[in-house]
Amino acid sequence: MIMSVTKTCEKGHTFQKSSDCPVCPICEKERAPAEGFLSTLSAPARSALEHEGIRTVEQLSRYSEKEVLRLHGVGPASLPNLRKALEESGLSFKK
Repeated sequence: MIMSVTKTCEKGHTFQKSSDCPVCPICEKERAPAEGFLSTLSAPARSALEHEGIRTVEQLSRYSEKEVLRLHGVGPASLPNLRKALEESGLSFKK
């Protein structure tokens, strides 16, 4: 049985986690963009792309689907949103 542990982030938010992950879900929600393609992604996928320096669809188009899927936090469920964002800008993943 997995036990949840109560944690407190640097900003004082209290939250439950069942893993060693230090990310505060309250801070993550506050940090989420209100618009743009990153706003359509889960927090782990968004963080993975940002960590890689991918903040625009133009930057995303420099990567293949396989390269993006290799990023920790990005899974197959993110691909439809990423494809749509690229298509709306007349772009696509690198071949």
